[in-house]
Amino acid sequence: MGYEERQIPAKPQRITLEGRTQLAVGGVEEVLSFDERRIVARTALGELAVGGEGLHVDKLSLDTGELIVSGRVDELSWSEREPAAGFWSRLFG
Repeated sequence: MGYEERQIPAKPQRITLEGRTQLAVGGVEEVLSFDERRIVARTALGELAVGGEGLHVDKLSLDTGELIVSGRVDELSWSEREPAAGFWSRLFG
């Protein structure tokens, strides 16, 4: 029996911003960095950067992919997710 690589289904992507002070993001896989002015998270569809003032992570659940942020949200920006490279391409790429 050979090794089979399984694709894990992506968590649903969702963003809800209420009054620029309460942000809910679904599909979060990892929070890469955060402080009071900037939060960077890896999501199912790419990297999401949240900019603002007094940002606070109220809830983070990687099991459900949910991130809740409070504070003044001034900016949301995305960068595309790079396709995962295989072992050989990482070795010789």
